[in-house]
Amino acid sequence: QVQLVESGGGLVQPGGSLRLSCAASGTIFNIYTMGWFRQAPGKQRELVATIDTGDNTNYQNSVKGRFTISRDNAKRTVYLQMNSLKPEDTAVYYCNADIKTVMGRRLSPWGQGTQVTVSS
Repeated sequence: QVQLVESGGGLVQPGGSLRLSCAASGTIFNIYTMGWFRQAPGKQRELVATIDTGDNTNYQNSVKGRFTISRDNAKRTVYLQMNSLKPEDTAVYYCNADIKTVMGRRLSPWGQGTQVTVSS
């Protein structure tokens, strides 16, 4: 019905930058809040940032001032600009979206994840 596909992950040195993208496709009627999560080895998946339909944003305290979440509704895409990256940012990053399908179903699909590794 709906799919989310992430891209943009990779290996970067401390202090570097990456931009993650997540594009939604399928039988979509509306997309509401979108967000980014991350999961490091041996740790719980945690919320990184969210953005709602009014472009209101929410960030985990550890990424405030370094990460920026944004969305392009025409492209059905959410972005995460990550600057001043630290080794502790290393994780698999997943996007998530609150979606209503054309059939009237309310779904919260996850992307496959993209690896971000911050290391010297």
